[in-house]
Formats: sequence, C-alpha cells, structure tokens
Amino acid sequence: MSIHAYGAHAGDQPLESMTITRRAPGPHDIQIDIAYCGVCHSDLHQVRSEWAGTLYPCVPGHEIVGRVSAVGDHVSGFKSGDLVGVGCIVDSCQHCEECDAGLENYCDGMVGTYNGATADEPGHTLGGYSQQIVVHERYVLRIRHPEAQLAAVAPLLCAGITTYSPLRHWGVSTGKKVGVVGIGGLGHMGIKLAAAMGAHVVAFTTSESKRDAARALGAHEVVVSRNEDEMAAHAKSLDFILNTVAAPHDLDPFFALLKRDGTMTLVGAPATPHPSPDVFNLITKRRSLAGSMIGGIPETQEMLDFCADHDIVADIEMIRADQINDAYERMLKGDVKYRFVMDITSMAT
Repeated sequence: MSIHAYGAHAGDQPLESMTITRRAPGPHDIQIDIAYCGVCHSDLHQVRSEWAGTLYPCVPGHEIVGRVSAVGDHVSGFKSGDLVGVGCIVDSCQHCEECDAGLENYCDGMVGTYNGATADEPGHTLGGYSQQIVVHERYVLRIRHPEAQLAAVAPLLCAGITTYSPLRHWGVSTGKKVGVVGIGGLGHMGIKLAAAMGAHVVAFTTSESKRDAARALGAHEVVVSRNEDEMAAHAKSLDFILNTVAAPHDLDPFFALLKRDGTMTLVGAPATPHPSPDVFNLITKRRSLAGSMIGGIPETQEMLDFCADHDIVADIEMIRADQINDAYERMLKGDVKYRFVMDITSMAT
C-alpha cells in the first residue's frame, strides 16, 4: 500500500513529503493507522548522518501512537480499533537469551523502527513520520490512557521507557534520593517518573531560568550545576543519578554527589564522547558509571501501564508535518518544552 510520509533523501537535505510503501499484514502482523509521532533527538542525528550507517530514503520516527486498522489471521491479542503504540523496536531474533528475557532492546538482531534491515521495500525500515505502519504483534504496545491524551503519550514510547528502565533497574523507590541531570525531552520524563516512584528528586540544570519548570515537573530540589556552592551542598548525598544530557560534558562534578556504591547511568547519546572521568572519583567510593538503552517490550508495556495509573504523559508541542524542519532547528536550540509531536493527520492536507 502506498502512503504519505516525511523523510530525507540525503543527510544534507531537508525532510520533505514523499510516498512510501507498506507491506500487507502477514499472519502475525498488526496494521496501525498512525495518529501522532513524537520527534526524538535521535531522529535528527540519524537523518542527518551524524550517526554512522544511515540508509536513504530515511523516514524517522519511533514514538508512534494510533489505532489498529487490520490484524493478521493469527493475531489474538489485538483487534481493529484498539489504541496502540510502537516504540524503537519492530523486530529481533526472538530466540536469544535477551529476547527470551524480554530484553529485545539488547538483542544483537534488534531491528529499529527505522533504518533497520528488512525484506520490505526499500530494504530498510521506515518509521513513524508516516500515515501507517505494519508491525509484528510482539512489538505492539497497548495504550490505556484516555484518547484525549494520545498525542502526549507518544513520547513515552522512547523518552518514557529510556528513563523508566534505568530507574526500575537500579531500584529507585521511596526513600531513595535521585538526581536527574538535564531538563529536556528525556529529563522531564525522568523527573516525573522518579517522583511517581516515591523518590526524593533533585534536578540539575545549567539554566537558572529552569528552576520553576523543574519544580512544576515534580522535582523536590533544583540545582544549577554551574554553581559550585549548590553542587557542594549535595556532595555524597545521592543514591542514583540519571544523566540525560545528549551533549559532551564533564561527568566528574556529578560523581562527587554520589554516595558510596552510587551509580550514574547515562541515557543521552552525544555525537562526540564525554571527557574521560577521573578514575579516583569511582574507586574511592566504589561508584559506578553505567549505560542504559530504551527497554524491552514487557518493560515498555509496564511503563505505559504505570504512566496510565499515575496520569503521567509528556509535556508536548504539536506540529504539522510540514513544520518538521523548523522543529529540528528549534530542538537543536533547546526551544521546546519538552517534546515535539507530529500530527500525522496533517499529511493528508
């Protein structure tokens, strides 16, 4: 089936309207009419070839929400009309240790929602900046939020799970003191989720102007990281730090804030490496530096259900499809609170 999409034909070209083809649903496939798609910083990196291996035409988008419009003959868990989502994964090997554990995000054969190998035309996956997508039922998520919140649910499929997974893995709960570094698309979700898990949340920002915004998101304290006195006041006080910043920066000042055995987990993916941290900040207090990448399908469903139960959605700004290039430029400047979401119905006009 031919549908409208927005994508680019080269890294130095703007995104533009194009026509792409989707396969007919197979026995275990679900066809989804996309209503909204979140705009992730990863989309910009990939479509502009700032990350290696971009395949063109590139249609980004992995924060997808919409309605089921058809199901394969062997699909039993979904029906036409269901509200559903698709995140960063549309396939994996389905038989390795990671897949068996529900950690498809760490499968060596994981296929991304765009720029991954597929038998479908044009030989690689095309993402959610499009009117429709066909996905194996294993990788489709059920949405319990009210339909009126659907657009704001879209970023949960990447920004939500990217922050939820490490918070859960490192045991964030009542009684824990947690730092969230960066108050952007990822960071604003990290603050909301950590607070809902019962933690005392300290938000870190380089911008004095973000103090009130961080508190409104649920932070109990806000620290301007350029202020040495404010940073020193939190020395050796945090159990866990979720670092969401997607630009290279000095990690050492944040290690000094961790208790013995504390962990800082990186989820931001900068285009160039962070400066190497001082090893003594690690060994003198048995601190850990870790990384985390999205989440598996079961945990993503758990996250969506947790967010539905706690009335958590992303803070978004809606855009039309033809505003995507301007949105990218604004995203680079940090001029969005906190996530752009594309209204896919605007492609029909």
